[in-house]
Amino acid sequence: MDSSPEDLIVGLHAVLAALKEAPEAVDCVWVDKDRDDDRIHAVLSCARAAHVTVHRNPRVALDRVAPGLPHQGVVARRRPQSRPQEQDLLAHLAGIPKPLLLILDGVQDPHNLGACLRTAEAAGVNLVIVPRHARAPLSAAACRAASGAAERIPVYEVANLARTLKILKEAAIWLIGATADADMSLHECQVPDSVAWILGGEGSGLRRLTRSSCDLLVRIPMQGGAESLNVSVAASLCLYESVRARGRTRREVSQ
Repeated sequence: MDSSPEDLIVGLHAVLAALKEAPEAVDCVWVDKDRDDDRIHAVLSCARAAHVTVHRNPRVALDRVAPGLPHQGVVARRRPQSRPQEQDLLAHLAGIPKPLLLILDGVQDPHNLGACLRTAEAAGVNLVIVPRHARAPLSAAACRAASGAAERIPVYEVANLARTLKILKEAAIWLIGATADADMSLHECQVPDSVAWILGGEGSGLRRLTRSSCDLLVRIPMQGGAESLNVSVAASLCLYESVRARGRTRREVSQ
């Protein structure tokens, strides 16, 4: 039963989403043998339909598989290399007319990472990019916070973020970084159709190389005594500027 924390999906909602959205990526599922309710039956039904192996074990066995995690009696394990691979990024982008991307530069808290993924899916983001190192792992805790979004939205881990940003520029995708000391307000920005919003980690913000790679830097206007926002909240505000701009463009075209 040995598994890396990044291989695990825990909780009824997250496991069910994985079985529905990407069953080919699920290696097996452990289920508390003493649970017998509709939600467990839904997991079992999806697993059977996807031909995924199910192990019925005592709850204490699941506690050992996912120590300290609120698994609700359900744990799944991903297959190795089931996540999107860095070398496939350009091919993925080639099929998207007006990409909307989210890039997270060093988010450290898995719950913040999960919340950002949930927001990204809600805003219609095509894919999320994170550096391979110096960031929160896409762990069971992050996937649980994402409420299924981690299984529905492609997350690309890249070895060299600065190199990836250069590739995105060459693909005519604008890079907009959010930072508290930018001269331009978020609401003054004319948001391009093809855009990658870039947010830095908690406390540290954008790294120097990331910042210098951006085409534009914007700040979120702040009132009162608050100096900053949680990164998932900041991501929401930035991404929905794209949602608003795209909605306005559609209205103008239809008139």
